Amino acid sequence: MTISVTPMSPGELDRIRILPDAGFGHLVTDRGNLPLDRLDVRARVSGLTARTTVVTEFVNAHDTALEATYVFPLPDRAAVTGMTMTADDRTVEAELKERGAAREEYDQAIAAGQRASIAEEERPDVFTMRVGNILPGERVTIELRLVGPLPFEDGAAMFRFPLVVAPRYVPGTPLPGPYVGDGQVPDTDAVPDASRISPPVLLPGFPNPLRLSVGVAIDPAGLTLGEVRSSLHTVTDKDGTLSIEPGERADRDFVLRIAYAGGTETAIAVPDETADEPGGVYQLVVLPPESSAAARPKDVVLLLDRSGSMGGWKMVAARRAAARVIDTLTTADRFAVLTFDHQIDRPADLGEGLAEASDRNRFRAVEHLARADARGGTELLAPLTEGLGLLRASDGRDRVLVLVTDGQVGNEDQIVHDVTALIGTTRVHTIGIDRAVNAGFLGRLAALGAGRAELVESEDRLDEAMEHIHRRIGAPVVTGLRVEADGLRLIDDERTPARLPGLYPGVPLVVAGRFAGKPGGTLTVTGRTRDDQEFRTTVEVHERTEPAIAAQWARARLRDLEDAYAAGERTLEQRIVATSLRYGVLCRFTAFVAVDSRVVNEGGQTRRVTQPVELPSGWQGSGDVAPAMLRMSASAAMPPAPPFAGAPAGPARFAPARAEAAPADGLRSRAPIGFATVPSMLRAGKMAVPAGAAPTRDQVREIAATEATRLREAASRPAYERRDLLDDLSSRLAVLLGSLTDKEFSPLHDLVTLLDGDTGLDEKWTRAVEVLTAFGGESPKPENAGPSRKTFWKR
Repeated sequence: MTISVTPMSPGELDRIRILPDAGFGHLVTDRGNLPLDRLDVRARVSGLTARTTVVTEFVNAHDTALEATYVFPLPDRAAVTGMTMTADDRTVEAELKERGAAREEYDQAIAAGQRASIAEEERPDVFTMRVGNILPGERVTIELRLVGPLPFEDGAAMFRFPLVVAPRYVPGTPLPGPYVGDGQVPDTDAVPDASRISPPVLLPGFPNPLRLSVGVAIDPAGLTLGEVRSSLHTVTDKDGTLSIEPGERADRDFVLRIAYAGGTETAIAVPDETADEPGGVYQLVVLPPESSAAARPKDVVLLLDRSGSMGGWKMVAARRAAARVIDTLTTADRFAVLTFDHQIDRPADLGEGLAEASDRNRFRAVEHLARADARGGTELLAPLTEGLGLLRASDGRDRVLVLVTDGQVGNEDQIVHDVTALIGTTRVHTIGIDRAVNAGFLGRLAALGAGRAELVESEDRLDEAMEHIHRRIGAPVVTGLRVEADGLRLIDDERTPARLPGLYPGVPLVVAGRFAGKPGGTLTVTGRTRDDQEFRTTVEVHERTEPAIAAQWARARLRDLEDAYAAGERTLEQRIVATSLRYGVLCRFTAFVAVDSRVVNEGGQTRRVTQPVELPSGWQGSGDVAPAMLRMSASAAMPPAPPFAGAPAGPARFAPARAEAAPADGLRSRAPIGFATVPSMLRAGKMAVPAGAAPTRDQVREIAATEATRLREAASRPAYERRDLLDDLSSRLAVLLGSLTDKEFSPLHDLVTLLDGDTGLDEKWTRAVEVLTAFGGESPKPENAGPSRKTFWKR
């Protein structure tokens, strides 16, 4: 690995003060050293909704105009609804535009010498902010406005605000050409925007680089407020606002758990006053019933991440969490344990498949987990694929996959794309262990598998989280949920979640969507309990004027559309953009851009600086980061990058210089055809997309034959289970057939329409078996054949 160091000039050295306790890399200048000077988070919690204002203040400590880049996290379920830029007593309100157009406007303003800023979404919880033409000695303040829901389980809501983007493992072959971002990790064929999610990391011992303040005011909004706990920060209560102590570092998430009692079922309709036709957004909250029905025997696959980023307390907590999962199994269950980094390991003497959960086998598994320690890179796709493959043959048993990880990977879209068709009826539960966890990705995985996501930010939180997982490893207490309206016209394809996941003990179900016409009437939720009894609850709809409900629905709907886009439905781009612009909510296809009309920097020459971020609390230094963040073969060594074009020499780079990809010259395999245009297309403002060829007819035939076999084997199951199986089948086929429009696939398209309709269960079941058997024919699946890997790229 080559590290490029730019020496300081004599004048810059004269400004350095060495502190008495300074360690390596511990430097301070009289004029400051980093562009981001202040981060202020102010939240108002009202019941189960949080409205948050995030203020970032940038200062230019250099002699030339500055362009600052800051890669930062936000809550993955929050909707970014506004942005302002303030400098020199002038405040400019940002506009939400299509991402490519926003970037073009920003670049033109910077070149013209105008002050400008832009905020873009890279992942559901990772964002990039650029602020340009900051004059020497000037301060520019950017304010973001957010609104989001608070997750609620077992009588407590959780307010979580992330404060640092943790380093993520980036697999794949480095791409040739310039980076698409200002980060430290090369773009690869698996993560073509890796340089946009990998900010430089401060060296250990570096002084606190910014003034951090976090304050939360809580209004129970009619609920009974109980204990409020902060798990990672010491907080003080002043005038009803909980605040962290001054001097804290932005190296871990801020987490508040707010105990509420007296929750009720509610249905709210918010009219859209700006629409041409009457309508709006509704939100329904349904509580789960009490249930004493015993769960069926289970097949459980446990995946434990032992990569380098899991070092320290996280590895200890992960081992404990995994062991607790094993301890919950009974002799009626079967299981497999896979520990993984860049390779997959199994407990000795348990074989390659699922083992009976006898006392002896469980002891061997716990012994294996106790020896797991943190090491190489986070290759997550292979163990997920293998684990889901083990569960595909389960018959008459609940299928459960439990993933214990920090989720610090950069190829989220590739993983979602490749595992979507494999999940089937498997319940996927994710346990995220980190103080800066990749919550957005783990939530997506759990949503795909209709499971639960538990986040563990400290060892104190582990026991509580594992109790929740233990209660949810079985099936939900109610499945096959349907929402029916009386007096309110619901728009079915605008509902989120698109697939209702079921009701779990202690967890209310929240459903939102759009309606047409006037608000009123009732909403009724029906389903089947575990003991095959009907579940029915009816809630009266009340009209409210609450913009937060519409913004939260829009954010959730955009997430669903973006996941479908990542899974292959690439025709959704315009629909995503339209939804984002219509409701004023930021997404990966849009950006907020603010431009001051005044020219403040003639010629537009600027120094570009990327704000380094803290190493997350609990990480043990560069050894946790470097081996796990970038995997290169010995023949793929690459020279350091030259300085930014037009940037003057000096101490503007606060981390080792990044490596540029070397031209493909035979020293390593060439990138797949089409990758040469990826960087320029990303700069044009497009989000990450999986390309790849559509599945062939033979591949679809194999899948259809497998699905037909599954249905025949499940024919004797109870009605509520068969309804759930058909719901899963419909979602899988819809994704699979998204780009297949030839007439030969018409029977499968018609089957999806039938399964989504109101036809009776028996007729749906019979027709599904007939269509899948006829389409699948006699084509056998080759022995040991796994799912085909499509080429994955981003534009």
